[in-house]
Amino acid sequence: MKRLKQRTFSFIWFIFILFFISSMITVSFFVTGYLYKTFGWHLPALVAQIINTLLGLLLTSLLIGIITSTARSRGWFPEMRGFAPVIDALEKIARGDFSVRLESPLRDNQMVGELANSINKMAVELNQMENLRQEFISNVSHEIQSPLTSIRGFAQALENDQLTPEERHHYLNIIEEESIRLSRITEDLLKLASLESDGVQFDPKLYRLDKQIRSLILVCEPQWTEKQINMDVSIEEIEIAADEDLLSQVWMNLITNSIKFTPEGGKLLIGLSCRNDKIEFKITDTGIGIPEEDQSRIFERFYKADKSRTRLYGGSGLGLSIVKKIIDLHKGTINLESKVGEGTTFIISLPLEHS
Repeated sequence: MKRLKQRTFSFIWFIFILFFISSMITVSFFVTGYLYKTFGWHLPALVAQIINTLLGLLLTSLLIGIITSTARSRGWFPEMRGFAPVIDALEKIARGDFSVRLESPLRDNQMVGELANSINKMAVELNQMENLRQEFISNVSHEIQSPLTSIRGFAQALENDQLTPEERHHYLNIIEEESIRLSRITEDLLKLASLESDGVQFDPKLYRLDKQIRSLILVCEPQWTEKQINMDVSIEEIEIAADEDLLSQVWMNLITNSIKFTPEGGKLLIGLSCRNDKIEFKITDTGIGIPEEDQSRIFERFYKADKSRTRLYGGSGLGLSIVKKIIDLHKGTINLESKVGEGTTFIISLPLEHS
């Protein structure tokens, strides 16, 4: 019934506007006829008709403009008043105020209500993006400032002529370590930015995944033998169509992290198998574990579950974010299971062939 009324109202308006335009053209015909007769002009019929039509449309526009302006100023168009807060909200958003929220200006006006809901949703999403941007800038500044402060401090300390050769060598080692840390942070930032902007070159090809993982375990052998970690490796022979270089970063990050957070004499289990057309990679350590409240945020940029322990072990907080991006790029999934004091298990599932 409501839709029928709207259609009837629209049809009446159409007839009214058509009648109004025809009336203006008729008026313009008499006006131009009077002018032609007064000045003795004799124009071709086609030219006269074009002039009459244009003049009629001009008069129509002028009158509609005057009527609309008067109606707005006197509040005769409640629908136009309904759009006022919408326009005001858009202007605030354009100035960077994403906290604006709109109530539905007219409950009976479905179009304005839906527009208000869309603006509210847009404002919420823009506000979230702005918060993430500010948090990212803050984290980057903090992570870069920390090694720079150390480098500056120990560089100033080296100016002391009374330092012993051992102290001088110790300070130089710290400066070198902080420089490496700073370089690693900037490298990870560039890598993550490339992955997030889809600027990374993705080159999937068929290769032996089991050989890749075994070679990376051997590369890390000095680290896990130094800590006397017991390695338990169970890897099936599997071929996969994927980007070999990108996945290498995934395995290396997870293996080195597990070694880093596993105490001396601990155990590390690495498994690779094929389950229902899916490749499953699982790595389990007997390390410090991740608190349950932190597990849902562990893949966020710069997020560190325990800042004191993370500072002790090093790291920028970007490694797992990069891992997640690469796995997403391969249309896979990554999950974790962890208990504080018992260890952590990362489980990666990948399709046999990337589509």
